Amino acid sequence: MTDHKQELAAENDFIDEKFDAERASVVLEEEENSPIPEVAAIVSNKDEPDLPVMTFRYWVMSVLFCCLLSFFNQFFWFRSKPMTLSTLVIQLISYPFGKFMARVLPSGPLNPGPFNIKEHVLISLTANCAGGVAYAVDITVIQKIFYHQDHGFLANWLLILTTQTLGFGMAGVLRRYLVYPAAMIWPSNLVQVAMFNTLHKDENLLPGQWSRFKFFCVATIAMFFYQWIPGFIFPVVSSIAWVCWINPKNHVLSQIGGANGLGVGAISLDWNNIVAFLGSPLVVPWWAQVNIALGFFLIAWVMVPIAYYNNLWDAHRFPILNGKLFTMNGDDYPVLSVLDTETLSLSRPDYDSFGPLRISTFFALTYGIGFAGLTSMITHTWLYHRHKLVAQWKQSRTQSEDIHHKLMQAYPEVPDWWYGALFVGMTAFSIFTCQYYKYMPWWAVLLAILLAVIFALPVGLIQALTNQQPGLNIITEYVIGYILPGEPIPNVTFKTLGYISMSQAMLFTSDLKLGHYMKVPPKAMFWAQLMGTIIAGTINLVTANWLLNSQKDVCTKNKEFGCPTANIFYSASVIWGVVSPNLMFGPSSMYNAINFFFLLGFVLPLPFYFIKKAYPNTWLDYVHIPVMLSATGMMPPAQAYHYTNWLALGFAFQFFARRYRSEWHLRFTYILSAAFDSGVAFMGLLSFFIFSLNDIKMPVWWGNPKAEICRLDTYPLMAPKGGLVDPWAPNPEAEDAPQYVFPKAYVPFVPK
Repeated sequence: MTDHKQELAAENDFIDEKFDAERASVVLEEEENSPIPEVAAIVSNKDEPDLPVMTFRYWVMSVLFCCLLSFFNQFFWFRSKPMTLSTLVIQLISYPFGKFMARVLPSGPLNPGPFNIKEHVLISLTANCAGGVAYAVDITVIQKIFYHQDHGFLANWLLILTTQTLGFGMAGVLRRYLVYPAAMIWPSNLVQVAMFNTLHKDENLLPGQWSRFKFFCVATIAMFFYQWIPGFIFPVVSSIAWVCWINPKNHVLSQIGGANGLGVGAISLDWNNIVAFLGSPLVVPWWAQVNIALGFFLIAWVMVPIAYYNNLWDAHRFPILNGKLFTMNGDDYPVLSVLDTETLSLSRPDYDSFGPLRISTFFALTYGIGFAGLTSMITHTWLYHRHKLVAQWKQSRTQSEDIHHKLMQAYPEVPDWWYGALFVGMTAFSIFTCQYYKYMPWWAVLLAILLAVIFALPVGLIQALTNQQPGLNIITEYVIGYILPGEPIPNVTFKTLGYISMSQAMLFTSDLKLGHYMKVPPKAMFWAQLMGTIIAGTINLVTANWLLNSQKDVCTKNKEFGCPTANIFYSASVIWGVVSPNLMFGPSSMYNAINFFFLLGFVLPLPFYFIKKAYPNTWLDYVHIPVMLSATGMMPPAQAYHYTNWLALGFAFQFFARRYRSEWHLRFTYILSAAFDSGVAFMGLLSFFIFSLNDIKMPVWWGNPKAEICRLDTYPLMAPKGGLVDPWAPNPEAEDAPQYVFPKAYVPFVPK
């Protein structure tokens, strides 16, 4: 016990806490609980204020797992089949690791008693700051790879640091409105609270019944060995496009059934492929998956084929699903040829000589769907949540003293000036970085931050109640595209500052709410989140630079490291930055009709709302228009067959297992998802270091063919000069590549 108190004293000295005995001894009635039923059912209404938190065990595990997670996710972000290792993996792995350290370390300051739940929560929250890839890394990548520009490591690191931490300062202000009030639920946190409570609660195992940790270990090892089949030995099973195999020379059939086309019937036996863009289907609620399925089917399998085969916007000159940029006749667009090489701004005479930028019909429609999704979120929130938002906003100002807020009075709060100093300091660093290294003008920095600040509270209110976060990426691109047309790097920098600052504020606020639920001292939370963010951003940048310098043709011709997300980010920089919204979607543009999607999205929730009121308690209660419209938000780079296989697994676990094997589902589904992610990640890294770095490849055989059986799904119906595509004709320039032929039935296309 003496050692325990010494450790607690050392911890309190570090975070400059003066333990308040009166506040620590809050006397609460046993029956007092949260007024929110969901919270009362999951979150404990008791606390142990003397549990040590920032222990030696915490520092070792948080730094280790933060480094590993940020490296893993940045590494796999470059892969042609990307994946994200979720923080659920860290949540599971850190538990036995902490138990092990508590058992083997000598008792004393380094080991103050059993590994406790608060240590575990703080480790997971630190790693959560490394759960995603720093958005500003995309700027570094497209500058180096596509625009042949490099400001150096320091400039890149400062940009990442400022964009990742600006939101932390905003979270400090938002906590009074989005963390303290009982009305602000943050539903996604309840899943994590349930997992923490489950892990730290003794399992009453029946004879022969597996513990959750044993199940996790066995599933991880099983997936590690299995992943060698689709990932290296037998890659054909990653995408079995059997519909296309019926007649590989039929172009339309290939586009419909091919893995790079509409993917009808395409099967994937590769977990990495299935979760590459959409995350794990094992953890998404079934009602949300149904809405995603409806949105996907209507957009990808109804709207797109109708538009494409009716040749909307010269669709036949471009592949059916593609995120690349084209000239009017279907050639790759020469972006660098229309830019001033010194200023990286649009040269209008050169642009006019090459003609307007063209994109695939599907890519254009996805922007329209994105416009509709943004406005539909506004209408949907007003129709379905306005009364709840107003009532809970009033409650948040007058009735914030729920049981959990009372329990948190045992801990000194973080001074407001800490958050204020961080926000002002990062703003100053942002202005310096963007102005000195010429990312964009200083006033654009202030405008981007102003947009993030204005939207932070309303977006936070929506997310805290509905678990939906409206994105600001389209609005930020649109705004700066009109203010600074023809400039790609300022466009993506403005988008990153405006969009990610708000998004990071939501991440930090959500984590603060999780700490609030689990009674983690606020000052410990402050240092943990700040440390995790800085470490993660640094590791992200170092990993990115290593891959950019070590891998030949990375993000371009490299099949293993194709950087699908960076390529879409680059395309967006051209569409919104180089060309600008006025030229791309303005009155003179072919794609001007896309702007009507703003109105469509605004109006679409209205009929469903009134039909639901007329026919309550029906399946219409589960229709969620914003979720439906955001269904194809990852396409491209995601392909259609990613969605179909993702939905199939979702049905198996979130519908069938949940309904007919409910006990097994509650015990093991989330753990199985984390285990599969871990097994795939370990296999991918081992394969890279053993085989890829040594240029060792799997021998060619029918399970690993040299050329794809379906070759037509990535090619347009019509060749650039007006002919049909014949992939089976000999091509002197590239083996196994399509050769364009020009039948007399087609008139050559001549740009105007």
